[in-house]
Amino acid sequence: MSTDPSQRLGGKVAIVTGATGGIGEATAALFLREGAKVMLVGRSAAKLAETADRLAGADRVARFEADAGDEGATAAAVAATVAAFGGVDILFANAGTEGVIKTLDQHSQAEFEAVLRTNLTGVWAAMKHCVAPMKARGGGSMIANASMLGMVGFAGGAPYVASKHAVCGLVKSAALELGGFGIRVNAIAPGFIDNRMMQSLADQAAPDNPDAIRDGLAAQVALRRYGTNEEVARLALYLASGEASYTTGAVYAIDGGFTAA
Repeated sequence: MSTDPSQRLGGKVAIVTGATGGIGEATAALFLREGAKVMLVGRSAAKLAETADRLAGADRVARFEADAGDEGATAAAVAATVAAFGGVDILFANAGTEGVIKTLDQHSQAEFEAVLRTNLTGVWAAMKHCVAPMKARGGGSMIANASMLGMVGFAGGAPYVASKHAVCGLVKSAALELGGFGIRVNAIAPGFIDNRMMQSLADQAAPDNPDAIRDGLAAQVALRRYGTNEEVARLALYLASGEASYTTGAVYAIDGGFTAA
């Protein structure tokens, strides 16, 4: 089947985990517009169906219910992608959870491990099971959604911060292991993005006045605003595309300048 040369992902097959979240859906939509076939992966069948209905893709969209931290389910999602579309070229390991805001001495082991299971083990499992199909295609692009909190600390968010620092290290190690097979591995590090996760954090931090948290955080950003899901998606598209052909092992901040201070 011929592809449109103007489309940056024409003929490519992508997996997007956490596809029902704001960044996940925005990225899946952009990948589709740029010619990719996309497997949507998430843990809610109902939300996956709703997301798929909103995306214009018809036979270029499939969906698979899987908990990111369940390696077996993730392996099955990758296998389903190969069965549906013939292979895997792009992985956007995007599934994540913010956890709860508490000081580290107040977190239970179960709370701590639950965040790591989704945010770190989930990324590792998705990468692991995409290696073989990407090798079979002669290469590919793996993109992990880390966070600017994989670069700096944040009081009250120890599990989340630890998980995202670990993702950045995982990406660098994977890039060294897989570069010889033509597989590029990078991370994006979003800052304050206008979506459900940031609203959850604001609601937790100041349930009586979450807007004050938003205003205070935005004031600390060089661009003086929150980012959008679509802005993050555009960075993921660059890393997925051939335009990033010499880019691997890097962590790209998309935080409005927050970490420049």
